[in-house]
Amino acid sequence: MVYHVLNRAAGGQVLFEEPDDYAAFERVLEEAHHHQPLRILAYCIMPTHWHLVVWPRAGRDDQVSEFMRWLTVTHTQRWHAHFQTAGTGPLYQGRFKSFPVQSDEHLHTVVRYVERNARRAGLVRRAEDWRWGSLWRWVRGDAASKALLSEWPDTAGQRPRNWTAIVNRPQTAAELEALRLCVKRSRPWGDERWVERTIARLDLEHTMRPVGRPRKRRKK
Repeated sequence: MVYHVLNRAAGGQVLFEEPDDYAAFERVLEEAHHHQPLRILAYCIMPTHWHLVVWPRAGRDDQVSEFMRWLTVTHTQRWHAHFQTAGTGPLYQGRFKSFPVQSDEHLHTVVRYVERNARRAGLVRRAEDWRWGSLWRWVRGDAASKALLSEWPDTAGQRPRNWTAIVNRPQTAAELEALRLCVKRSRPWGDERWVERTIARLDLEHTMRPVGRPRKRRKK
């Protein structure tokens, strides 16, 4: 099952400011992929956080957790060593957040959301100009850099030929709101029947509960 994965810096601090900061994280990402060959379908590194779309191999339900643990621990250690900030507190806000994604057009929507991130934030004029993401690798990278990216599941197909144009088109407010709710609640993203089956399979009933505290009953 494909997953969207996200982690943010603790306290909203800036993780990546200079090109070398981004490049260092990409090196850790490549090392993590070598250490634990989790299939990476898309990613985007932003100043305060990063997104990944990953696909664990058959029979390896623990692969996402093992990959993310190695990635975040290694990056944290190297970040603190470089900036000489060891002992100043956690680098990340906590454990990564993730949600399952149906491997059809819903995967296209999630990858588009991830690869459009820098364009949406106004960091570049076109999404493929953002050097620190999978879209740049797909459009402008050489064979060695593209090797980090895996093919998508057969049920989803591959990136259409006009993919960059699709990514650069704005997503609707309703779509963005729904995706952000999935991030916040770890709620599966797919059609209604698939979501119901996934919730039952992964014991995710809590992700569908209303947000907020339950109302207190009035005393009679």
